[in-house]
Amino acid sequence: MHFMGYRRTDGHVGIRNHVVVMPGCICSAGAARKICEKSGATYLYNPNGCAQDARDTAMTLEILSGLIANGNVYGALIVGLGCESIQEARYMEAIRKKTDKPVRYISIQKEGGLGRTVAHGLELVAQLQQEARACRRESCDISELIVGLECGGSDPTSGFSINVVLGNTSDRLVDLGGTTILCETPEAIGAENILKRRGCTPQVGQQLYDAVLANERRHLEAGEDIRNVNPSPGNKAGGLTTLEEKSIGCVHKSGTRPFQAVYSYGQMVDKKGLVFMDGTAYDVASTMSLIAGGAQLVVFTTGLGTPVGSAIAPVLKATGNGHTAQWLEDIIDFDSSASITGEKTVEALGDELLKYICRVCDGELVKAEINGISDMAIDQMGSYC
Repeated sequence: MHFMGYRRTDGHVGIRNHVVVMPGCICSAGAARKICEKSGATYLYNPNGCAQDARDTAMTLEILSGLIANGNVYGALIVGLGCESIQEARYMEAIRKKTDKPVRYISIQKEGGLGRTVAHGLELVAQLQQEARACRRESCDISELIVGLECGGSDPTSGFSINVVLGNTSDRLVDLGGTTILCETPEAIGAENILKRRGCTPQVGQQLYDAVLANERRHLEAGEDIRNVNPSPGNKAGGLTTLEEKSIGCVHKSGTRPFQAVYSYGQMVDKKGLVFMDGTAYDVASTMSLIAGGAQLVVFTTGLGTPVGSAIAPVLKATGNGHTAQWLEDIIDFDSSASITGEKTVEALGDELLKYICRVCDGELVKAEINGISDMAIDQMGSYC
């Protein structure tokens, strides 16, 4: 199988061709937004960049550099203020470890005010856009596709319909040489023994097991029992009763193939096959980590419905709840409820979802893109200083 993608000089492949403008910190967001409004460039909201402790600063750099390095991005302009914690050199160092794509940097204090910053920024963006327009889609083997597996607003149909269908699609992608990423470590609590048995080696299995237990331990050491907040009130109202029940349904998204590796939050994925990313269960922050890890597309399963989207990558919403698919049709892309009614098999729906993914890779827009939804969150530990 093939899709029509953009080949980048760093070896990555994109399914979109964004020129991104990102504020280097929240204080320069106004200037970055003005540049996007006047140029039509893609705005990548950055809520951080200053006043964070060392661990959170490292998380911010890992996610932001990964989003810019994602194959869906041609190039980027970072608009700083000038006195923030993460200066130009730190941004460029983090980005250059991952990609050689064109990245420009300006700052308001150095440029001499808002007006001059916007004017110079527009010049730089125009140059990047001209270069990006010269890029052409070409045939790419599906083995070059990385798909993030995410869920949110879950209900019981998530576990026994759409997550199972997505697991079938994940197996198909892996068998074709592609990569899929399971994440949301807190939503593997109670299923750690299942994951351990699915490591490609005993060492990888132990890494999976240890990651889940360490996540629960961190919450307990902070005086919190994660079961007090997960499942969420919406999950419970939808019919989920325990974290373990939710976790078993969540793990279905990964299908049946062995896990090849375990990555840290937002770390760039460099292995083929099914892998695990150790990170938060918070939907938006988790989705961002998948895209920062290299996923050109995220399949986001939901029973109750959510409009979450990303500036960088298509976030395809899939549900197993037929009512949700109809009631929230303007935010849902794929409906697997036919697996519940018996009208279609899981295998047939898994094949349909894979074909749909290929159409999205070729340029078909998902509802989050059509609606212009762009969310951003980065996992935090101790912010702000």
